[in-house]
Parts: sequence; structure tokens; C-alpha cells
Amino acid sequence: MKVRRKIIEIDEDKCDGCGLCVPSCAEGAIQVVDGKARLSAEKYCDGLGACLGECPNDALRIVERDAEDFDEEAVEVHLKSKKAAQSSGEETMACGCPSALIQSFAPEKSCQDANEPVSQSNRVSALSHWPVQIKLVPPTAPFLKGANILVAADCTPFAYPNFHQDFIQGKVVMVGCPKFDEAKEYIQRFADIFKTAGIKSITVVVMEVPCCQGLPLIIKRGMQLAGKDIPIDQVVISTRGEILKREKLVA
Repeated sequence: MKVRRKIIEIDEDKCDGCGLCVPSCAEGAIQVVDGKARLSAEKYCDGLGACLGECPNDALRIVERDAEDFDEEAVEVHLKSKKAAQSSGEETMACGCPSALIQSFAPEKSCQDANEPVSQSNRVSALSHWPVQIKLVPPTAPFLKGANILVAADCTPFAYPNFHQDFIQGKVVMVGCPKFDEAKEYIQRFADIFKTAGIKSITVVVMEVPCCQGLPLIIKRGMQLAGKDIPIDQVVISTRGEILKREKLVA
């Protein structure tokens, strides 16, 4: 039965599917489907708006309209079903969008002696967070606060053999391609990050090929838009995996 009541409304044009609103809904009323946050059912939403403050894009709001009445018993069944699905492995992640789920974790540590050569079998990941794609990292991600960030063209980890060891350790990683991705979107994303996250330093790693040279420019434009002055170091990698140049850039 439908009644006139308050309920959440999601602006799909503003939503980027980051999933930050999902865990804030205690009733499990929101899920990410096809890259957008959606109400899984009207009867699961209590209309209180606990999710509103979590959206970095202001895509959520409370409206008053005709909707299914809030059903507390149905919510209880729904939550038990979700919990059972997660336990059995049928539901991979609560947000419904594994590529955008915000995660922070301690990098793995090798037990080898510091002077012992690194072999293929005992190499470990230096990555401390997820996601890493520029377009998927929200400016409000907790791992960005006060971070030293590494912005890498997405070909660089394939060309440079010791990428984790030499570049990732102690840094928050953001990866993208300045040729195939949208430059304006990147500029705005970096501007929003620089405005809110208190970034300490930026290391940008690019390939020697011409199309990669747009990445430092994108970062500079984002910094100018944010009105910030953050130290930038650039590293250029050859297609044979050698470091060709290291230099400090001026914003």
C-alpha cells in the first residue's frame, strides 16, 4: 500500500557509483546497480536520511511523495538475507560495486633480510588501499587525508619492473590514462581532492611517449583550480623500463 511520506531520492546524473552511501543505510535500502546507487525497495527506506552526508556529489536528497510504507519486518528479513548471502559468498561486497568499494589495508611485509636480494617468490604488494583508478577514488576517501600521492600513467607498472618497491611504498596510488580517459573529469577530480584532502606531495610517473605528457598538466590544472601549491616530482619511464628523468615541477 502506498502512502504519502518522506523517502530518499537519488539523482542518477550526479551519482558516480562510489558506494559510500550504502553502509550508512542501516536498513540496507541502497545498493549499487550498473554503476549507480539505487533503492532496492521503497519499503526498506525509513526516510530519515542517514545516508545524506556520505555522498560526495550531493546526489541524495529526501523528498515527500507517494511510496510503499516503511516495513520494519521486511527490513529485518532483508538484512538477514543479505547477511546470509555474504556469509555464503553469494554476495561479494555490500555496495554491489567491488571496483569502487573503499578499502584501506596494511601493505604486506616481507620477512626477508633487508640485504637479501628480492626473488620472484618473496615479493609482496606495497598497495595500501582500494580503489586505485582516478575516476573511482572519491575526494572524501579516508586514505587520502594528509597523504603523499602517486599518480601513475597506467602503462608504467608494466614497463618498470620494481614499481611497487620503488614507487608505491608510503604513497596513495591513483592510476589513469591521459589519452583515453576524460581530461576535464580528471582535472575536476584532482581539484576536489586538493581542496579537501590536505595532500602533502605528489609524485607523477609517466611513460616517455607523447600522450603521457598530458598527465602532469592535468594535475597542475587541478591544483590551480583548487588554489593549492603542492610539491610535484615527475619521473619519466622508458618503454624499456628505465628511469629516463626525475625532476621537480612548478605548478
